[in-house]
Amino acid sequence: MRLDLSLLRRPELGSVLLGRERESARVRTLRVQVLLVLTLLGSNLVGVAVAAVLILLVLPGPDLTSSRFLWANTVVVPVYVLLAVVVGTAWVRSAVYRRVRWFVDGRDPTDDERVRTLRLPGRVTLIQGFLWMLGAAVITTAFGLIDPETIPMVGFTITFSGLVVCGAAYLFADFGLRPVAAVALSTGTAPRARFLGAMTRLRVAWALGSGVPIAGLLIVAVYTLAGRPMSVERLAVVVIVLGGTSLLAGFLLVSLSTGAMLGPLRSVRRAMEEVTAGRLARRVVVYDGTELGQLQRGFNQMAAGLQERQRLRDLFGRHVGRDVAEAAELHDPELGGRASRVGVVFVDIVGSTEMAVRSEAGEVVEVLNRFFTVVVETVEEYDGVVDSFLGDAALVVFGAPRSMEDPATAAVACARTLAERLPERVPGCRAGIGASLGDVVAGYVGSDDRFEYTVIGDAVNEAARLCDLAKDHDGLVLASGAAVREADPAEAARWDTIGAQVVRGRDEPTELCVPR
Repeated sequence: MRLDLSLLRRPELGSVLLGRERESARVRTLRVQVLLVLTLLGSNLVGVAVAAVLILLVLPGPDLTSSRFLWANTVVVPVYVLLAVVVGTAWVRSAVYRRVRWFVDGRDPTDDERVRTLRLPGRVTLIQGFLWMLGAAVITTAFGLIDPETIPMVGFTITFSGLVVCGAAYLFADFGLRPVAAVALSTGTAPRARFLGAMTRLRVAWALGSGVPIAGLLIVAVYTLAGRPMSVERLAVVVIVLGGTSLLAGFLLVSLSTGAMLGPLRSVRRAMEEVTAGRLARRVVVYDGTELGQLQRGFNQMAAGLQERQRLRDLFGRHVGRDVAEAAELHDPELGGRASRVGVVFVDIVGSTEMAVRSEAGEVVEVLNRFFTVVVETVEEYDGVVDSFLGDAALVVFGAPRSMEDPATAAVACARTLAERLPERVPGCRAGIGASLGDVVAGYVGSDDRFEYTVIGDAVNEAARLCDLAKDHDGLVLASGAAVREADPAEAARWDTIGAQVVRGRDEPTELCVPR
């Protein structure tokens, strides 16, 4: 069996012990049951061992190892511990199964089932607490019937151990039930029921891990001052054992509670790093019912908003062009424009009407898409902008909305390259190409509710007329003399002047140039 290295790199639920979110319901249910049984059984057995050591060897009082306590030590305590383990395990499994039946069945929970599922750690803790308090009553009574002086010592020790075990049980149950909580929190809206908050977890961990043992030291001191003197050696042993127990229990509970808090924070931090790197589809698994779960959910909402914004930006850029979209983001679009000196290229397919008559509509669309693909790729290569697609034609601008140092060179070079590429990339599709240079007004035209970015001016009209004339020339491309003269010498040397002609809509003749 191969080890999934991604599981070790980024556990979705905060720990590799909890598996992955995409596991089957059966595997996740088995994992939850095993984790709960092992952690609860282990914490309870440790609690029993600590209580036995404190009662038999540490705390002041009668010697409970004497023969008069034989019946209590060999019958009452073992029988109750065994029954509590069996009953507690069955009780916890039954309580968990009833509340996560929806999870086992593979369906979404109702709002009531979701709340009951998120309250399961508290339910497990109450079961543990009831068994420990019942044990304190039964065992303390058994020893007290033999010697009443054992009641304070036995009762306090079992209660102290039970409280620490209950604190650990809550945190272990909260940890083990994360896979189920993740599914519950991923469906529907977050429940408004009150749960144990993050700050309350830390306070409870401190109270059970440090407060209760310190209270035990105070009780021992009061017990000694009340007329039950102890030797210095015995008092030192009591202080050392209770102090060590306080350190260990406090470390365990605080580690568990802080781990429960840091898990969601780490998942959000890792996800933020991926979003920063551009992977906007990243989401975190929401498995915490406290404020930290709200943080996880808030991150997912933020990431979804960024992804949607990026999608809309990409869609907007595809419709109007990347440069126009970026300009609209930087400055709010307003009707009107500004004067700019730009290069203009107009490209129009020859015989598109006949092609539409003799070909199927799907074939026409396919040819147009291949044609426009070449146009867009070439225009972007020369940093131009496709201003608009006009049926079977395209209007291309160099120098607006993004300014350009040499729009003339870009325009005539783009026109020449298009004349070379189109016959190769789109066989059988002939297109006239016209290039010009001049002053235009570039900006937004339309109404306040609907407008578009475009360029208006004599250079646009001249490029369109040159495109029409180019359809009757062998090379299918013409550029104005003004555009060629303002281009850099290397590009201008690639063109020849073939005469001049007054194009439709103008009074002055336009010098005509063709590629060599």
